Amino acid sequence: MRLHLDSGLVTEARFVASPNCDARPAAAMVNVVVIHCISLPPNQFGTDDIEAFFCNCLDVSRHPYFREIQDLKVSAHFLIQRSGELKQFVATNMRAWHAGTSELRGRCDVNDFSIGIELEGSDDQPFEEAQYETLIELTRVLTAVYPGIVAANLVGHCDIAPGRKTDPGPHFDWNRYRSESRAGWRIGP
Repeated sequence: MRLHLDSGLVTEARFVASPNCDARPAAAMVNVVVIHCISLPPNQFGTDDIEAFFCNCLDVSRHPYFREIQDLKVSAHFLIQRSGELKQFVATNMRAWHAGTSELRGRCDVNDFSIGIELEGSDDQPFEEAQYETLIELTRVLTAVYPGIVAANLVGHCDIAPGRKTDPGPHFDWNRYRSESRAGWRIGP
């Protein structure tokens, strides 16, 4: 699948606007991609609960865990479902609220300069082939539009919030992701 980014939106993605976003700081330059994983309820796939969560519409009566997260206001730019389907919640020129308290190489507030991509999954299960295919194509498109995104700036939530976050977990294939995403782009900051 060939993806196209136009005015911050991937035209092939299903766009569902999340209210959990705001403007990036004026001087912020996007140069980081943060990979996350999420499943709602935990370790269950194929529900619409992630979408509802990112849109502040989660029915907390559906699962006890939802009461624990009901007051959180979070989003990501993208969600890649197990099938490889791509959803977009926030335009890439806006700041999504995915990183929380975070730091990368001395720079705090990683949301300011990053694009957040959620994979439907959990730390203790492998991801699907279709997810890698979509993720790699999406990353190629993002690196073409945002040339500051280099291999060293493809990071996990665990890298920017160590001790607090562990995703995307040990089953995520970083070598494959970085090597197949980098077609023609430079290595290093």
